[in-house]
Amino acid sequence: MTCCAPSRDPERPADGAAPAAAAPASGPAPAPGPNGREMVRLDGGRFLMGTDSADAIPGDGETPARKIFVDPFRIDACAVSNADFAAFVDATGYRTDSERLGWSFVFEGRLSRRLRRTAIEDRLPGARWWCKISGADWRHPEGPGSSIARRQDHPVVQVSHHDAVAYCAWAGCRLPTEAEWEFAARGGVEQTAQPWGDELEPDGEHRCNVWQGSFPDRDLGLDGHRGTCPVDAFEPNGFGLYNVCGNVWDWCADWWSPSPAAPGTRNPRGPASGTARVTRGGSYLCHVSYCSRYRLSARTHNTPDSAAGHMGFRCAADVG
Repeated sequence: MTCCAPSRDPERPADGAAPAAAAPASGPAPAPGPNGREMVRLDGGRFLMGTDSADAIPGDGETPARKIFVDPFRIDACAVSNADFAAFVDATGYRTDSERLGWSFVFEGRLSRRLRRTAIEDRLPGARWWCKISGADWRHPEGPGSSIARRQDHPVVQVSHHDAVAYCAWAGCRLPTEAEWEFAARGGVEQTAQPWGDELEPDGEHRCNVWQGSFPDRDLGLDGHRGTCPVDAFEPNGFGLYNVCGNVWDWCADWWSPSPAAPGTRNPRGPASGTARVTRGGSYLCHVSYCSRYRLSARTHNTPDSAAGHMGFRCAADVG
């Protein structure tokens, strides 16, 4: 069982989830994109997607490493924040899936004591750390009594794929394809687990927001965060993207398939249809003892209406 997000689909088993290199001087410079936020223009090209590493999770479709080509595109330097999403809601009156359904999934360790006492019967079978909480939504990520007032610069969570697509349409953008996401997340490196190399904490330095301690009972917060962190925390990768490993999962445009794109494919977009969408990047709940999906090649999926306290997104756009 892993840290990955629980699904609203009752038929789908629950899933669990050297010094830092600065962006090179020759790297792409962030600039305002069509969504009014900082986007990075990438020239695209051929790169090695996936991995041949023994760390690959069987059945996830990470292997083999294969040459893939992507056209130029833009992508957000940071995940969409609570402040960004609030601007969208204020302008449109949009209601998220969690708001319309009246509930969402919350990690038990993030619940208030009061809610934790009453959440026992709402735990997800097979993944007791996920609780179905009435009133949990993007404004109240941990359910009634919680707030984003002091988390305006944190990534918006409790948003489904449907919600992410709606935001992107309003902002004049789209979700990145899975291939675009990995190309951008790698920041110019190939076949490393993270943008800075293969060691998660080189010389004991924390480079991303993941779990430290004993999951699911105790997060020591040694990286400075329990739960989400600001969207621009830690050093960016070589392309200037923040938090591509850990913090929150990023929704991608592709329908899920356990079979990877064929070598040599140009701009792969996944299957034409499906029941689940791809998510990438891992989250603050990932830990090597049970889920190492904070790696650049790692991938998982969820149903488009599902949401949880560690799922967000970033926008992409075509280059005209």
